[in-house]
Amino acid sequence: MSTHTSAPAPASAPSIRAGEGERSSLLRLYLVRGVLALVWAAVFAGAHDDVDALAITLLVVYPLIDAVSSLIDHRATPEGSERKVIAFNGALSTLAAVGIGIAGAGGVVPVLHVFGAWAIVSGAAQLIVGWRRRGPELGKQWPTLISGGLSFLVGITYNIQAAGDNPSLDVLSVYATGGGVWFVLQALLLGWKARQLRTRTT
Repeated sequence: MSTHTSAPAPASAPSIRAGEGERSSLLRLYLVRGVLALVWAAVFAGAHDDVDALAITLLVVYPLIDAVSSLIDHRATPEGSERKVIAFNGALSTLAAVGIGIAGAGGVVPVLHVFGAWAIVSGAAQLIVGWRRRGPELGKQWPTLISGGLSFLVGITYNIQAAGDNPSLDVLSVYATGGGVWFVLQALLLGWKARQLRTRTT
């Protein structure tokens, strides 16, 4: 009788530790990603009056931050469709950095077009990953889902604005600020979820 009741414990313990490890890894990643986005937004807000070398460098750096984050996330994610989407997003962000660097030579309009296209596809990828991560271990992922949806919609407006009369790069600081806030919120929710689960198991 005693051996029957204690048998499930060894099997469930690795699962619990794996869930804790994934939450901890994502919490750190989302927090750092969010803080970097907020810092980037603050720096870019004062450096984009002209599309000069500094502005172009900052524009290239932003999708590269996303590419590196995707690489770290990819390494920590088990095999499956979710991991493939993360890899795709990492490759997309790398291409976006190259595209924005090239577009910078043409001024505001091509930069907005490339950035907007990247925001659309990257937002869709974020939606997919956030939806697949919904569950008891990682929570409902609402900040990630909202952030991905907004990125998709905002990317469309950037392309519309680029074709208008007064295109401006001011919107990119707003984009990065919003993204940073949502990443930090997701990290905080993961921390809350971890405490909640620890309380249930003690």
